[in-house]
Amino acid sequence: MSERLNVFKTYKLYVGGKFPRSESGRVYEVTDSKGKWLANAPLSSRKDARDAVVAARKAFGAWSGATAYNRGQILYRVAEMLEGRKDQFVREVAEAEGLSKSKAAAQVDAAIDRWVWYAGWTDKIGQIVGGANPVAGPFFNLSTPEPTGVVTVVAPQEPSFLGLVSVIAPAIATGNTVVVVASEKAPLPALSLGEVLATSDVPGGVVNVLSGRTAELAAPLAAHQDVNAIDLTGADEQLAKELEVAAADNLKRVLRPRAGEDWSADPGTVRMTAFLETKTVWHPTGSLGASGSAY
Repeated sequence: MSERLNVFKTYKLYVGGKFPRSESGRVYEVTDSKGKWLANAPLSSRKDARDAVVAARKAFGAWSGATAYNRGQILYRVAEMLEGRKDQFVREVAEAEGLSKSKAAAQVDAAIDRWVWYAGWTDKIGQIVGGANPVAGPFFNLSTPEPTGVVTVVAPQEPSFLGLVSVIAPAIATGNTVVVVASEKAPLPALSLGEVLATSDVPGGVVNVLSGRTAELAAPLAAHQDVNAIDLTGADEQLAKELEVAAADNLKRVLRPRAGEDWSADPGTVRMTAFLETKTVWHPTGSLGASGSAY
């Protein structure tokens, strides 16, 4: 029997529910921790970044308008699909970060568990950050959380998968749509996540994944007038300062990177509440007297 030819995988971007190559036609070599070639990843351009924002904005209305329970169901489906492709992610994480198979498997397991955890929060976060406010007067006063909008996420360089899930899942769990700048050094798990999202129930445009040079992509996204918020987690100190200045032009919400972040720790609700707005509604109750209320 003749030896089979290797079938190399062609990694593509994930934008608007589709898998385009970079409009520039550029790619860059992704290597493992020892410098061995793994794959060619798309080298995204500014035009790819703008296209991703357009897709995210188009998807925002339906995604933010879905019930929180429905978003939770969809996110749980993603976790099911991740579980089915666990071996692939273990291999990609191990090669990218130079980890043993057991350590890579532990990271992938933690990432899947975290996705399930955020899926469970979709219909509960409103009870934590919203509610009825006591006021002196004949009014109902209700505060409810609403998603900020389109969020740019600069994913951590490492851990390439657990860190990625930890920044994407909370943003979309609360109804935002995201444009993700994947780890420059280890983009393959992020690009493979796009394939999982496409075969789950996540609507196209809710998550858009770009690979390439972090600074080259993050700069136009930080300055983009239709991006409402930016998570700077994967930016180094100098780049984070530059992006924060650019983000101030249209008063974007900014989540700054936290030094020495422990990705294995309980994440709490910080990343969910970072990209929520609070809407407060006043409603008159009428006059309240001994005979009851009058509307």
